[in-house]
Amino acid sequence: MPRTGDLPTSLAAEPRGRAPVLSGVASPLMDPDRPASDTAASPADRAPIAPIERPEATRTIEGIADVFRSHGYIAERSIATTVFLALELGRPLLLEGEAGVGKTELAKVLAASLETRLIRLQCYEGLDVNTAVYEWNYPRQMLEIRLLEARGEIAKATAHDIFGPDFLLKRPLLQALEAADGAAPVLLIDEIDRADEEFEAYLLEILSDFQVTVPEIGTITAVQPPRVVLTSNRTREVHDALKRRCLYHWIDFPSATKEFEIVATRVPGAPPRLAREVVSFVHRLRSADLTKVPGVAETLDWAAALLSLGATELAPDMVDETLGVVLKYEEDIRQVRGAVARQYLAEATAQA
Repeated sequence: MPRTGDLPTSLAAEPRGRAPVLSGVASPLMDPDRPASDTAASPADRAPIAPIERPEATRTIEGIADVFRSHGYIAERSIATTVFLALELGRPLLLEGEAGVGKTELAKVLAASLETRLIRLQCYEGLDVNTAVYEWNYPRQMLEIRLLEARGEIAKATAHDIFGPDFLLKRPLLQALEAADGAAPVLLIDEIDRADEEFEAYLLEILSDFQVTVPEIGTITAVQPPRVVLTSNRTREVHDALKRRCLYHWIDFPSATKEFEIVATRVPGAPPRLAREVVSFVHRLRSADLTKVPGVAETLDWAAALLSLGATELAPDMVDETLGVVLKYEEDIRQVRGAVARQYLAEATAQA
């Protein structure tokens, strides 16, 4: 990444002048008469945030539940209420729960329900600003310097000539803030608990003021703030400062009745008996002492796999042969396969 100190002397010595406004951004950027530390404009200087339009179907709690169902997501009233409040108040939504209970899927369905695009940032240890927000297009910057030299214009060039919007590679967070198409996207920050605490702290400015600072350009503030959904599998606690900026909802494993409805909706070809037995068997697995209990995603995968094998009901041999679809650790498969699986199957068949 080229920095001012790495540039030819003529580029480093000249003042940058006024930086251009990024496409779709209405906030004031760096003023040549104002020190760089003052680029975060006061509220009076900022362009007002426009109200966010959304489909009529999402303007009531019942409407959200119905439109979610139309997209294959069975939402309890508590979930629909939390989503409704997040939309009404313009607040980020933090979803916690075990892996596979539908947190990420909720964000996808929310984007579909709002008829807008989904921008996803997958978190991981070591995630930094270059990956999440922006970085400079180094090869293009070097090419521009060579072109300036070839045209004999290098002496008149300034650092601003290569530190401008045309050379900025916009990553998910910056893409979500710009919303250049005029529609507020849904920004999914997935598995925030996997990111470092330093990156979590960096999110505070974005989630509080929906703005980000690019030192070479200035402060970029969203015209249409994105609808933000954060998810966490709770591998570590999310800091209180981040939680305070969000509405919170814990998504638990569904009841057997609700999970059967989910299977019937997402795997419509599954025979009712097979769907009930799969759900009952998975619920029994969740009460066992396993390394990783299966989520709803594994229930759906298993039902689809059994359906593709032509099954109409669970059988001992088929359970043993397909346990790898629903269990993801060899120790768990060895523990369940055989006599334990037959016991669980007998219980599932009786309940179905």
